[in-house]
Amino acid sequence: MTLKAQDLRAISTVTVGHYNEVADDFREGTRDHDVSQNIAALLRHLQGPAPWHILDFGCGPGRDLRTFTQAGHIAVGLDGSERFAAMARQDSGCEVWQQDFLALDLPSQRFDGIFANAVLFHIPTQEVPRVLRQLHATLKPGGVLFSSNPRGDNHEGWNGSRYGAYHDLDNWRRLLTGAGFDELEHYYRPAGLPREQQPWLASVWRKR
Repeated sequence: MTLKAQDLRAISTVTVGHYNEVADDFREGTRDHDVSQNIAALLRHLQGPAPWHILDFGCGPGRDLRTFTQAGHIAVGLDGSERFAAMARQDSGCEVWQQDFLALDLPSQRFDGIFANAVLFHIPTQEVPRVLRQLHATLKPGGVLFSSNPRGDNHEGWNGSRYGAYHDLDNWRRLLTGAGFDELEHYYRPAGLPREQQPWLASVWRKR
């Protein structure tokens, strides 16, 4: 099934609208989530002298922007939700761009790393190659992309008022390598549990 332009507009509008509506509850509910494993997975692969320039893609209310900044790096946030972008600016003091994920306007070769935690699964599969190429282009040579998504069997569709695409490792590899990335590592979360209790697939990729 090919999604038409009006379908894509609806996906963006309704999904962003959901997050605008639940912004306060989302901020409180995720404030104490421990994503240190994911942040470390990105940082350990970055090259060149610090501080590094990092794009927090899908930054939400700004929790991880503060973490990157406190570690001495230069972080920029990006989110589709107007409310999240405003929260992130206020809470982190960082520059935050409010952009539709399906209509990105990113600078060329600006960032050493991109942290895309629990966000890329909102992009319909047919649009993923284009968005990944845009992320590839905004990374410096040798830059690194981290992603974490709910894993699945490559189905996609609506979950209430949010759209999601749920990839397995093989399909995610195909998409990333096709967009010009080489795999550095992958793992499942939460750590230390049987695979059936690890719904999240995390992976790290270097710009080829």
